Amino acid sequence: MATAQDGEQPRKHREPAAHRERPRRPPERSADTSAPTRDRRDDTDSERPRRSRPRLRAADVAQTAIREVQELTGRQVEGVTSVQRSDEGWQVGVEVVESHRIPDTTDIMAVYEADLDTAGELVGYRRVERYARGRGNER
Repeated sequence: MATAQDGEQPRKHREPAAHRERPRRPPERSADTSAPTRDRRDDTDSERPRRSRPRLRAADVAQTAIREVQELTGRQVEGVTSVQRSDEGWQVGVEVVESHRIPDTTDIMAVYEADLDTAGELVGYRRVERYARGRGNER
């Protein structure tokens, strides 16, 4: 190995060219640097309406409707009979036991429609049907 003599700099060991990293260059810009470059995604994003909150799932809306109808009527909820999304929000059919009887097949049942807005808040409800449990198919 050579030593430095009389103010000479010692030689540095150089890696073969294949093993050296090339310096990274910044991405090339167009000649007109005053206008910002746009990505293809920018065009499609501007056409879509932006949502400020995540979209509600039907199951979440149904659970909200069950809680609200049960609280407002004070009656036992049997289940959800329908869920439908509209431009104004959601409409959910909730089946409740209006009156318990013996035997259970003679219970008086009712279906309430609950209207919820796009945020999942109850805006109204109404009873749309009433029937004996054992006669559900004869409605």
